[in-house]
This record gives sequence, C-alpha cells and structure tokens, in this order.
Amino acid sequence: MTGRRRLTIRPLRTTVVSAVCAAAALLTGCDGLPGAEGDSGGPITVMTWAPEGTRATNMAGMPAMAGAFARWVNAHGGIHGRDLKVITCNERNDSVAASRCARRAVEEEVVAVVGSYSQHGRAMMSPLEASGTPFIGGYGLTDEELSSPLSYPVNGGQAALLAGNGRQLAGTCKRVALVRPDTISGDQLPRLLDAGLAAAGRPPAADLRAPEDATDYERTSAEALKAAGTDDGGCVTAALGERTDTFFDSFRRQPEAGAKVRIASVLGSVKQSLVDSTGGAKSALEGAFATAWYPAADDRRWRAMREVIDRHAFGDNRVDPADPGVQTTWIAYTALRSVLMALDADDISARSVRTALDRGHRVATGGLTPPLSWRYQDLLAVPDYPRIVNANVTYQVVRDGRLVAVREGFTDVTKTLERRRAHV
Repeated sequence: MTGRRRLTIRPLRTTVVSAVCAAAALLTGCDGLPGAEGDSGGPITVMTWAPEGTRATNMAGMPAMAGAFARWVNAHGGIHGRDLKVITCNERNDSVAASRCARRAVEEEVVAVVGSYSQHGRAMMSPLEASGTPFIGGYGLTDEELSSPLSYPVNGGQAALLAGNGRQLAGTCKRVALVRPDTISGDQLPRLLDAGLAAAGRPPAADLRAPEDATDYERTSAEALKAAGTDDGGCVTAALGERTDTFFDSFRRQPEAGAKVRIASVLGSVKQSLVDSTGGAKSALEGAFATAWYPAADDRRWRAMREVIDRHAFGDNRVDPADPGVQTTWIAYTALRSVLMALDADDISARSVRTALDRGHRVATGGLTPPLSWRYQDLLAVPDYPRIVNANVTYQVVRDGRLVAVREGFTDVTKTLERRRAHV
C-alpha cells in the first residue's frame, strides 16, 4: 500500500517514569516515582473472558491470572494512582455467551478486553469493533483475532503453532496424522500444519476430525494409527484442547501403537500438568514433541510472573504458570500496563489506548516475545492473518517427565505462513 501517512506519538510526560519502571524490572513497581501516585480518579476498568465449567476446553486460569495481575499493580500504586479493575466473564464455549461478554464490556466502558479466550471470533469481535474497544492479547484461536483492526495479538495464534508444529515434525516424520476438533476453528488447522510440512518437502497430513467433548477416542485413534503407519517415520499430532489427554489415553491402548509411532501436540493441548497427571516420566507422553509460542515454563524469563502468582494469586490452583493461557494473559496485561503508563493520567480511554497502539507504542516483555508494536509497518505479510506481529514459536519435548526446550531461542515461521497459499 502506498500513500500511507506515518504517524508518530507526541512525547508523553510519563515517558521517563516508564523507562525507570522498565529498568527497575516488573516486580519493583514504581512506588515513590513521579506519576506513580497522587493522580486522582476512579478505577481503570478492563475485561477478561474465558470458558469455565464446560464439557469442552476450559481456561479458568486466564481470568484468575488477570485478577492476580491487577492485585499486583494495585499493590504498587496502580496506574497513575488509579486502581486497575478487572471484570471477568464466562464465555462458556458458546457464541451467544461470547457475544454477551463483549456487549457487557462495551456497557461497562472498559478501556480494553485483555488476555481472553474464545472460539467465536465474529460473535466477540463485532460488538468491540462497533464500539472501538481494543482487544489486546487474545489466545489466537480465530481468524478475527488475527485480522480485526481492533485486535492487538501478542503471539501468532493457532496459525503459528500449527505451521511450527508441521516444521518440527517434518524433520522426523515421513507421514503425519492430525487429530483436531470438528469445529469451525478446527477447520483451519490442517492447511496450517500442511504448510509447515510442505516447507520441508513432506506430504500433507491425514486430516481426522473428532468431537472436542468426547469421552473416548478409540475409533479416531485407530484411524490415526492407520494413517500414520506403524513403521518408523509415522507421527500422530493432536490438537483437541482439554480432550487431548483423552485421545492419547485411547491411542496408547491401540495394539500397534508402540515406540515407532511418534506423538506430538501444541502447547495448550498438551501441557506440564497433563504430563504430571498421566505419570510424569512414565507418562505415555514421554518423548512427545510440542510446539509453543513462548520459552519453556522453567525458563528464568518467567520469574517475574511466578513471583506475582506466588504473592497475589493466594494459592489459587487455577493459575498454573506452565499454562499457555496464563502465560498469554501475563504478556497481554504486561502490554496493557505498558501503554497505560505511557498515557496521560487524565486521558485514559479505549480510544487513547487504541491510538497509542496504532501509533507505535512499543512493548517489552522481558524476552518472552520480541518487542511488540502494531504500527502498519510492523504487521507481517501473512495472508488471512494481517494483524500478526510475532510469528515466533519454540520447540519443546517431554523428557524425563518435563516439557523442556529442544534448543535455545525462537523459530520464526513468518515465511512459512506467508507461503501458505502456495502449499494448500
């Protein structure tokens, strides 16, 4: 596009405060610094939603992490002396409930929806777009999260995970079977995985649809094993959310599912709590590949988040620091706090947050992602996902009962996503 006018942010009086805060690290807060306290006004309200108590995928840790983050911020002077107030909403894995959550956010005049999860992109984004409410750091399941001009994603969503998983498996697997939800969001997964496989010259994966709320996957397991083959080079990857453990439990009971068939998944569908609950080092997941957005949970860069959880989650067992939903919420709220502290204290609104982000406010996440900025020139040229600014993934493996990094650093799958249409 030509003729686009480059926008710049006027110097803000809180820039020095933000720089000092960054230098002091996240946990020190800004107590006693100019602008950290003394400004009057009511609370700054945001919303976080996620499904809870449903038969399919539940992400209760995301609103719980949002609450812990707000308590930490408020314990350290708030935002320019104003409390950060988090409203939570149960999205229920339902389009009607997702729309209700979004409409409530508009009614409550939140300055942003932050770190939320939903499979119903159109239902949740339409009310936000109509009201001009920004959506910061969603989980990335839907096209709308990665395409709406009101969305500011902190990762590459399911698109990056599946493309990365394809590239990870391509180095080991001759044939791949993908088991995925029989849902609208699940329909996007095969072509993304295939793009990663095609980048290494591998054939497309067998696409196996499955109910996301099933209690048994015996038939699907048999189909996956047949598609992958039982000799060396066969791989089965599953992305069924909370039902991934149910699938792998069914899969391991297949008579021919032995050591020659490699299993894999993406973080969120397989996580450390699942490995622990299925036997640790003796788990059927031992040796499984996993693709993630962020560094492994034992990485030192998560230290600040863990300390906030220890001090402000009050033993809430919903807040698992190894859960990618919790991790995404931490990064999303880090972005929110960064932009709020860069605004004038008397000019904090959905509009001012959106304007600052559009004009290039830069967010540092302590190395958990690259620095994030959503200017036009920062957007990646990814077909169908024009809002992605971070297409990095990490490769992990279950080793001795722990999800650990396969190698240091990130793998950038931008080129794989950019070429996706040529491969599908």
